[in-house]
Amino acid sequence: MSKAKKPKHIAVAGNIGAGKTTLTEALSKHYKWIPQFEDIDHNPYLMDFYEDMPRWSFNLQVYFLNGRLNQLLEIERGTETVIQDRTIYEDAHIFAPNLHDMGLMSKRDYDNYFNFFQTLKTMVQPPDLIIYLKASVPTLVGQIQKRGREYEENIRLDYLKKLNELYNRWIESYKEGKLLIIDIDKNKFPERDEDLGEIITKVDAMLFGLF
Repeated sequence: MSKAKKPKHIAVAGNIGAGKTTLTEALSKHYKWIPQFEDIDHNPYLMDFYEDMPRWSFNLQVYFLNGRLNQLLEIERGTETVIQDRTIYEDAHIFAPNLHDMGLMSKRDYDNYFNFFQTLKTMVQPPDLIIYLKASVPTLVGQIQKRGREYEENIRLDYLKKLNELYNRWIESYKEGKLLIIDIDKNKFPERDEDLGEIITKVDAMLFGLF
């Protein structure tokens, strides 16, 4: 039997509070993969964006897009398997359309941004596997409250609900590569080892064909 090709890029996707970072850390530890996280602390637009969203939304999204593209190019150049906390797709299919829908990004800026994303997407490989953490809004709210990050305290329910709708729509139409959906309402991997074990079994089957 030929040895399965070594996967290069695993990505964890999901709404705010779904547990992306926790799962990224757990799987990177288990498989000895290199974890890649978002750099929130050094974003030069974030403060301005919260002060005046319509003015800075396009700049912020382009900054995220560039950062994510750099991560992808780094993954492709490297030899190790990387697990990425959030994907380039989420910026384009969830966060940018949401800003546009909320009237915080003009149609002109949104179209420009999305066309730019489509161009960049042709230049990089999709992940070997996307793990999508699907959760209901009450589950997300519970997890956000539990971690108590100050800047997340004011996230509104309708905002989370809207993001969830965009996430589910994106996932339903995702055809770029392998996809594993984990229902976080039922699977409590941060608390229960057997639930994490269940995710690992599924990842093994999808990546290495071990049944």
